[in-house]
Amino acid sequence: MDDNTGRHRSTWLRATASAAAAAALLAGCGAGDGKAAEPSPSAPAVSGSPSPAASASSAGGGTAALTPFEADPAKVPRTGRQAERLAQAVVLQPQAWGDGFRAQQPAASTPRTVAVLDTQCRWQRRPLPKTVLASLSRYSELPGAGGKGTLKVTAAITVHATVRDADQQLSTTLEEPLRCPVQQVRTDEQISGLLSNASPYGQGSNTYSDDQVVEIGSYVTGASAQTYRWFVTRLGTVTVAVSVMGATGYKPDELVQYASHGTTTMLSRVESELGGKS
Repeated sequence: MDDNTGRHRSTWLRATASAAAAAALLAGCGAGDGKAAEPSPSAPAVSGSPSPAASASSAGGGTAALTPFEADPAKVPRTGRQAERLAQAVVLQPQAWGDGFRAQQPAASTPRTVAVLDTQCRWQRRPLPKTVLASLSRYSELPGAGGKGTLKVTAAITVHATVRDADQQLSTTLEEPLRCPVQQVRTDEQISGLLSNASPYGQGSNTYSDDQVVEIGSYVTGASAQTYRWFVTRLGTVTVAVSVMGATGYKPDELVQYASHGTTTMLSRVESELGGKS
């Protein structure tokens, strides 16, 4: 096993542990019956972001870095075109989720838009603000079979103009469940019972990203409610997000496994594209 393979496997294990711990913590805070869902294509498959990405150089080897990732400054996107190329290279296509996955319809978000929770707690796609260089979401699904329902997943990446912008987005994401405990996704689709928890780098099991937010709640369409998990993770100015809507026959830990796979795969791609090291 080479160094990269070992590092990525270790990162995956730590990410899984962190996600599971965060989900357990939220459940313990009173997340109802834990039934929830993921934003559909018109919902928030957008990444929020976290704390300062400034890294501290080790002085004499005695100072710990404030970030697990150091990008090559020359490769960090500065323009919309550069950011769009990065987004295309990082976001997961259906086949990256595993055998049998296919694209939902629509398969991707509208170009040069970002998901925004408006003042009436409805998710809308709006033109990119100056603080965001690019944002892309792809929607995939695993058709139901063998007594299981259709599992829906979303992979998203948002490239921010600065770390401060990314931090502000994360703060907004973390506070949205307080402002809007019930969020309208579509006419007949809602997310409710939402709780969120942040794990900055160095806290809990987060040794692989600058920050991460986990959100759980209930995704209701008609009379049906399914388990919902949303993971938002940042490296520098880049945030990646994964949402998973459970289905009949899937256990919560299976959903965490899918979320961890999607998250760590995109984080590894960010590292590769930006020439950073961990």
